[in-house]
Amino acid sequence: MGSWQPSPTLKASAIVHAGALASLLLEPGTWPAAAGALAANHALLTAAGLLPRSTLLGPNLTRLPAAAAARGEVVISIDDGPDPEVTPRVLDQLDAAGAHASFFCIGQRATAHPGLVRDIIARGHTIENHSEHHWKRFSTLGPGAMAREISAAQASLAALTGRPPRYFRAPAGLRNPFLDPVLAPLELQLASWTRRAYDTRNGDPASVLARLTKGLAGGDILLLHDGNAARTPAGEAVILEVLPALLARIRAAGLTPVCL
Repeated sequence: MGSWQPSPTLKASAIVHAGALASLLLEPGTWPAAAGALAANHALLTAAGLLPRSTLLGPNLTRLPAAAAARGEVVISIDDGPDPEVTPRVLDQLDAAGAHASFFCIGQRATAHPGLVRDIIARGHTIENHSEHHWKRFSTLGPGAMAREISAAQASLAALTGRPPRYFRAPAGLRNPFLDPVLAPLELQLASWTRRAYDTRNGDPASVLARLTKGLAGGDILLLHDGNAARTPAGEAVILEVLPALLARIRAAGLTPVCL
């Protein structure tokens, strides 16, 4: 089981809370200053949770380690599936390029499409934890509800793949200070991304591709969606228009797409 160590920000937050309480007990008249300190502290914690790539609340993988970057490795991570219409075509595109990817799957969707999950694994990709239900309110959950949501997905995905996921990505990347201590005993590491294309609401393949490839370099973790994908003007899931071009750009840059 993993052992949780609070981040420096959370340690400082505990000190602020303890100091405010001590101040109120020793001198009740200091309550305005104590309230102000607590309000500022909670504003900082809230802001940190709203920044998907922040490390203020705990470790957060935004790039591959230096050794992987030196080898020219990049990760294409694909969220919100599996989708019975889109995912099989994504897998075919990855096969055609000889590329591998990491799929951050929603537990409930994976359970509904077990054949797709097995196909992802059979083709050499990995499946990681993207929560059981992908609730929009995930970042407002308390520690118990958050633990149940992540543990349920961990159990669902491990049962389907034979391997417990190693990485977790929060829905929309939003979280709160309870997440890190929930992940530790599950031996999960939080993973976000180097850049994302907002391809759940941007259906323009050219702009999605441009966002993903601007400054493309070894060590990058790129984010696309097979589930909840925006549609192009022709009605196609945008990932299906973007992925072949993205794989070609990666290859032209001398980089290799790998799993996390």
